[in-house]
Amino acid sequence: MNRLDHNERLEFLGDAVLELTVSRYLFDKYPELPEGNLTKMRATIVCEPSLVIFAKKIHLNDLILLGKGEEKTGGRTRPSLVSDAFEAFVGALYLDQGLPSVWKFAEKTIFPFVEDDELEGVVDFKTQFQEYVHRQNKGDVTYRLINEEGPAHHRLFTSEVILEGTAVAEGKGKTKKESEQKAAERAYKSLKNKVK
Repeated sequence: MNRLDHNERLEFLGDAVLELTVSRYLFDKYPELPEGNLTKMRATIVCEPSLVIFAKKIHLNDLILLGKGEEKTGGRTRPSLVSDAFEAFVGALYLDQGLPSVWKFAEKTIFPFVEDDELEGVVDFKTQFQEYVHRQNKGDVTYRLINEEGPAHHRLFTSEVILEGTAVAEGKGKTKKESEQKAAERAYKSLKNKVK
């Protein structure tokens, strides 16, 4: 390969390889989800903010070769630069070692963090639970805030998810939305385990 002054071609390839790898992972992990949900989840996993998180987990931002000017202006922490470097790395890994190595890399770097708090919103459990309940004909789902505590700058919310008038799970979070997501996640996983 000829030496280039940038990684744009590797970014192009890495972007496609990431999409394929994450698509396969989601396809296998969530067999009950329709295409629309899988597409939204994939888009969130391979978006710039998520790629920055993955890159920082492996300290890739520390290894980027920058010019003095870029270094002085904080290029090492610029999200677009860090996410592009991550895509370029994946592209280079694919060219050098193939898809199985990319998969192994993703198993350590991406997949464990898909449901991590840092990637809140990657997995929309409220939607998943709602759709699962709908498919199982189990009735209406509602959420209720049952507790709110702590100082204004550090609130903790507790919500419960109610299925057909019965509280089935609780969740806590820094926002009402996050507490509802946590409650939905617990309810969804509990309901699925009962069906198995």
